[in-house]
Amino acid sequence: MPYLEIKNKRIYYREHGEGEVVVFLNGMMMSTISWSPFIKVFSREYKMLLVDLIDQGFSDKADNDYDQNMHVEILKELLEELGYDKIHLFGISYGGQVAQLFTLRYKYMVKSLILSNTTSNVDNHIKRNLQTWYKAAKTYDSDLFLKTVIPSLYSEKFYKENFEWFNGNKKQLKRILNKEWYEAFMRGIKSTDGFDISFKIKEFDIPTLIISSDLDEIMPIRYQKYIYEKIPCSRWILIKDSGHACIYEKPHEFISILLGFLKTIDFNMIIR
Repeated sequence: MPYLEIKNKRIYYREHGEGEVVVFLNGMMMSTISWSPFIKVFSREYKMLLVDLIDQGFSDKADNDYDQNMHVEILKELLEELGYDKIHLFGISYGGQVAQLFTLRYKYMVKSLILSNTTSNVDNHIKRNLQTWYKAAKTYDSDLFLKTVIPSLYSEKFYKENFEWFNGNKKQLKRILNKEWYEAFMRGIKSTDGFDISFKIKEFDIPTLIISSDLDEIMPIRYQKYIYEKIPCSRWILIKDSGHACIYEKPHEFISILLGFLKTIDFNMIIR
C-alpha cells in the first residue's frame, strides 16, 4: 500500500491518472475507497490524489485529540513529498472545512477550490447534529449508530427506495465499526470544535466552486450560500432532490459538475 510517514504517522494515499492534480479530501465517514466509483471517468483527464486523513481509512490513528489544523500541515507535507506545488483542492463536508483551512494558510499552492456540502462555521445547528452522532458512537453499538447516522445522510426518498440495500450493507459496515473506529470518529467530531473562518474566506481570490444539496439536513444550503456570497471568484451549483451524501444519490450529476468546472476554470475568474 502507498504510505508516506509524516510527523511519525503513516498517511495513506492513492494516485490515479495523469494531468493536473486534483486532491480529494474525505468527509468524516469516508475514505479513499469512497471515491472508487469516480476513478475511471475522472482519471481520464486529471490526476486524482486521494488521501486518508489521520483517523480515516488506512491512515494511522491519532494518539490524542487534535484540531483540523493538524490535517492542514500533514497535507502540505504530503504534497511537498510528492512534488506537487500547485493543485486543485476538493473537499466534501469535513474535508471541505480542512480544504478552507489549507487555502487560508497555503493559498499559493491552490489553483482552484471546490467545496461540497460544507460550512465555514460549525454553529449550534451543526453541533447538535454532531453531538447526536457522537453520543451514538460512544455506545459502541453498531445497530444504534447506523440507525442514527445513515438516514440523516440521505434524502428521505432515497433512503426509503434503497432501504433493502442499506440493510444488506449493515454486515459489511459492522466489520469496520470496532472500538478503534468509533474512537477515531469521535476525535474527528471533537476536532471541529471552534471551527469558524466565516470572516476570513473573503480572502480567497481563486476560482471556487460551491456545491449544495437542496435536502441536506446536516449542512443546509444556507451555509454554502454564505460561502458563495463571501468569495468573489465563486460559482454556486445546487443539486436537487438530494441529501448530504449527494455523491451517492446523484453520482453522475456530481462528477459532471466537477469536470465542467475544471474544464472552464478560466471563465470562473469573474469578480462579482
